[in-house]
Amino acid sequence: MSLSAEQIVEYRAFAEQLADAAAAAIAPYFRASLDVEDKGGRLYDPVTVADKAAEDAMRELIQARYPEHGILGEEAGVAVGSSPLTWVLDPIDGTRAFITGLPLWGTLIALNDGTRPVLGVMNQPFTGERFVGTPAGAWRSGTPLKTRACVDLSAATLMCTTPDMFDTAERKAAFEAVAGKARLMRYGGDCYAYCMLASGFVDVIVEASLQPYDVQALMPIIEGAGGVITAWDGSSAQDGGCVVACGDPALHAQVLEMLRHAM
Repeated sequence: MSLSAEQIVEYRAFAEQLADAAAAAIAPYFRASLDVEDKGGRLYDPVTVADKAAEDAMRELIQARYPEHGILGEEAGVAVGSSPLTWVLDPIDGTRAFITGLPLWGTLIALNDGTRPVLGVMNQPFTGERFVGTPAGAWRSGTPLKTRACVDLSAATLMCTTPDMFDTAERKAAFEAVAGKARLMRYGGDCYAYCMLASGFVDVIVEASLQPYDVQALMPIIEGAGGVITAWDGSSAQDGGCVVACGDPALHAQVLEMLRHAM
């Protein structure tokens, strides 16, 4: 479903309303004492009342304003709509950072037109930063974003949320092959790292074990800033899994080749 420029403007404004609602729901819980549940799985996967309250607030607004739209959220799953348009929500991406008091988390909001995400928002209300990506570009709190030039991995800053996300020996070895060639390697960051890539402070991110709601909002932000984000095989990153993002297309081509060779 192709959206007009006018529709993108409308949906962007609504996405920012969703971000405001999520921020209000989350605010009482950050750096406060709260219970944490583990959703289980291979890795510790925490969830809090803040995650649930923020997603509930966003879902309520979507269902009231656009009842025909679908919703995919981390906490409440899928609500199928009659429209091809689907809102993809991660109320707190970086819950581990959230529960340790670090402001390296954010609310992720994407609008998928049935073929790809065309609008993305990452909101960090504690720092007051809002990153937005559309087909027209990308911005941080209204300031245009631009990735930086970096054509070779030996000069690159690489980030990854955690080495534990590589769930096979082959994927871990592929990541280590890339990380071993980077100038600087840093762990942590979750969605915030991707926005720092779009801002020109990080050059490459290599990750695995991602879900669609982890990445769809970040795709328009990175692409709108001039970067490239794909799966490790070069296909769309929108389904999650193994993802690589680079600020410079030449660096992306180099890293893709290294990942393919290492696998």
